[in-house]
Amino acid sequence: MLHFAFFLKNFKSDKQKQILQEIYDFNFRQIELSIREIGYGDQSINKKMKDYINLFHAILSDIHFWNKLSFDDRKKIISKFLVNFNNIKDLVEYFDDFDQKFEKKTLNFYLKSVSNQ
Repeated sequence: MLHFAFFLKNFKSDKQKQILQEIYDFNFRQIELSIREIGYGDQSINKKMKDYINLFHAILSDIHFWNKLSFDDRKKIISKFLVNFNNIKDLVEYFDDFDQKFEKKTLNFYLKSVSNQ
């Protein structure tokens, strides 16, 4: 979810709204299908999906100003979502690099090899 949040953060714009909504819907549909395959019932699935969507939007909200945050604030954000993880510093550096890679490419760069199925 962290990766997907960085993806959406970097590519959101009015002219790309429709394709990003389709990607968002597809990702959460896949999560729901995975939960169903595990064997959860409909009520459990609805609760889990609500939890996942709320978690995702919390992540998205917290990383919105990622580039303007101090390194310590970035560590706090990652620590908030990955409890008991030992190498938070390394993860912050990883997501800094990950975020910068998105800034250098367009959304079409990532979508051009994806087929319409």
